[in-house]
Amino acid sequence: MNDQPLISIIVVNYNSSKDIMQLLLSLDKCSYSNFETIIVDNDSPNDDLSDVLSAYPKINFIQSEKNLGFAGANNLGVEVAKGDFLLFLNPDVEVTPGFIEPLLFAFKINPEIGLVSPKIKYYDKPSVIQYAGCSKMSLFTMRSFSHGKGKDDGPLYSVTKKTSYGHGAAMMVSRKVIDTIGGMNESYFLYYEEIDWCQRIRKHGFEIYYIASSLVYHKESTSVKKQSPLKIYYLSRNRMLFAKLHCQSWQLLIYFVYNLFVLVPKSILKYIFKPVLLKAYLSGLASHLYAE
Repeated sequence: MNDQPLISIIVVNYNSSKDIMQLLLSLDKCSYSNFETIIVDNDSPNDDLSDVLSAYPKINFIQSEKNLGFAGANNLGVEVAKGDFLLFLNPDVEVTPGFIEPLLFAFKINPEIGLVSPKIKYYDKPSVIQYAGCSKMSLFTMRSFSHGKGKDDGPLYSVTKKTSYGHGAAMMVSRKVIDTIGGMNESYFLYYEEIDWCQRIRKHGFEIYYIASSLVYHKESTSVKKQSPLKIYYLSRNRMLFAKLHCQSWQLLIYFVYNLFVLVPKSILKYIFKPVLLKAYLSGLASHLYAE
């Protein structure tokens, strides 16, 4: 492995130009310099990247003619990426100067690795963990959880380890992964696409690692509001899509039964006084009743 392989950093913009500028400023401070930066604008309706492109004229800028979702926009970046490794960063991430080297070192010492993610902390609470590895997917809920989420950093989260899933806010894959399984599944549009990708990566014999010595800070989503109808719809829709794509028949049966008799009633009670969110949740489920 080349000691200084080219890394393609791919960032998807959707009304996030101010955050992207801060991300690029943090990348300027990186101790690793052999990278190209690719920004894909996902048909942002209320944004202008002219200041960013003026300040960083060497950026490879791609303008999508329509909103392709997170997976589709990242796949556009993959198509033009020249790197031996591809690093996907959310626009609302700020990196630390030495975060790249530990990610690359993991690939160097273990050729079985296909994807890695760094330690992720909350930007506004820099001592608090958002991601330090991830649990397996529950057959009952089709959900996983980030280890250490909401807890103060400490020795428990300072150990690099194999994990089930990377984190979509910051993850690096090898060119070998792209050549073997291709890009993300664009059927998801929003949410679960990186989990699906990790699932496929592991099914093809690659390993996924949490790299404790690499650190970035995440401001959380600035393009999708918490508890928005859009978020509720796609989470509802995509949990079931993930189950249909990756579960065996008996696993799918467990999920359907648990979903019908536990999760659906629970969610209805949760959103009963929020009709817009309830409609979004039920619409996400109903989308599986008809073929697109």
